[in-house]
Amino acid sequence: MLKSCCIYGTGLLSILVLIAGIAMVLAHVFLNALNSRIETEMVLENGTEAFAVWQDPPAPVYMQFYFFNLTNPEEMLKGERPAVTEVGPYTYREYRPMESVTFTDNGTKVAAVNPKTYVFEPNMSRGLEDDLIRTVNIPAMVVMERFKDHSFISRIISDLMTAGGMTLFVTRPVAELLWGYEDPLLKELHLIDPLLDDYFGLFYKMNGTNDGEYVFLTGKQNYQDFARVDLWKGQSSLNWWSSDECNMINGTNGASFHPVITKTERLYMFSSDLCRSLYATFDSEVRVSGIPAYRFVPPSEVFANMTVNPDNAGFCVGGNCLGSGLLNVSVCKEGAPIIMSSPHFYQADENYVQDVFGMRPKKEDHQTAIDINPLTGLVLRAAKRLQVNVFVEKLPVFSQTENVKTLVFPVMYLNESVLIDPDSARKLSALLAKASVVINIPFIVISLGIILGVVFMALLCCLRTPETLKIAIVLSSSKYL
Repeated sequence: MLKSCCIYGTGLLSILVLIAGIAMVLAHVFLNALNSRIETEMVLENGTEAFAVWQDPPAPVYMQFYFFNLTNPEEMLKGERPAVTEVGPYTYREYRPMESVTFTDNGTKVAAVNPKTYVFEPNMSRGLEDDLIRTVNIPAMVVMERFKDHSFISRIISDLMTAGGMTLFVTRPVAELLWGYEDPLLKELHLIDPLLDDYFGLFYKMNGTNDGEYVFLTGKQNYQDFARVDLWKGQSSLNWWSSDECNMINGTNGASFHPVITKTERLYMFSSDLCRSLYATFDSEVRVSGIPAYRFVPPSEVFANMTVNPDNAGFCVGGNCLGSGLLNVSVCKEGAPIIMSSPHFYQADENYVQDVFGMRPKKEDHQTAIDINPLTGLVLRAAKRLQVNVFVEKLPVFSQTENVKTLVFPVMYLNESVLIDPDSARKLSALLAKASVVINIPFIVISLGIILGVVFMALLCCLRTPETLKIAIVLSSSKYL
């Protein structure tokens, strides 16, 4: 009887353990506990690992610049489509620590500036900073666009350009095009208007400087607010665009994201380069340095025109709506006819690609993508790819434009990329290994229940075998009797 009780007790225990394990799987007990623990620990406050990574990212960031060198300037002035060749990359190491960090509102918010410094990396570049690039004369286009409706002033400017040998195109070294040079036309106009800066560069005054003070939410009250931008330059919204929705400041600055990310959510980011907020959606599961990640990419609707995405109607400037894939940022670039897009007009209307010989859009090389570990929200790998274009058109009051075709001319594009460093990858892998053990506890319990069930069946067989033998012996004896 005692032996039978032990055997059937084992069977009952195996059933109870199995039920408990299945219940834990269905209720996500340990997964929810793990997520809750991470949500409370991922907060921007002194002494936490999350704050250290946010304040001074350990992973190296690189900025690559690719220029489009114009090869047929004379033909372009005659109305033919421009032909360009891509040169580069010209690679710079980017340093971007958070400085002037100040906590406010009982630790629920943190203010900081994010200065960026660029150092040229010749060994990672295909060319030198003194390489000459022929491109559109952007300062001239800015001035001509600004005064095209003022016949008297435009005539004076045209004469100044002619006397100074200035044309629609310039040939300058890479370093000058990026970081600034004294422009002869702006220099002449500076004599008339001393407030006008006579230097121009695509990243002029952007090396060693910041783009304004940010106020971030620390995630102390809600984990989904981790590193979310609350204010930029003291404002909670923008004032450049024509709708409240387009003027919203949403999401983080793109360098950090909240933990416990799902495939169904949108990740919002605010980009001061684009003067707007945008979002990315789940694309695929990938692995980076052996670590699982979700790849998020901005869908085509983000930069679609208002006919495809009515929410983008507010990005039309002066009632002039560009085609899909382009964003007119002249309103936030002091009136300069600058238009942003993805490199090689990737995901833009086909006519922009066909207008310029040499455009070859390719998803793998020109798509913006962010690979994020879904549990911690850490960025494992990212590539922000943007193209700077200038709007070119024939202006009758300026002979310098001759018969040029109206088009969006590509000047250069950038690839700002980051890859998790080996030390951080090892730390994260160890953390995820521990998390995996915690998550799999219910399955370990189920396995234990199965083992107990097997033991119960084996003991039951052993218990019944002697009884079976006794019955067989009795039957055999009675047969002979």
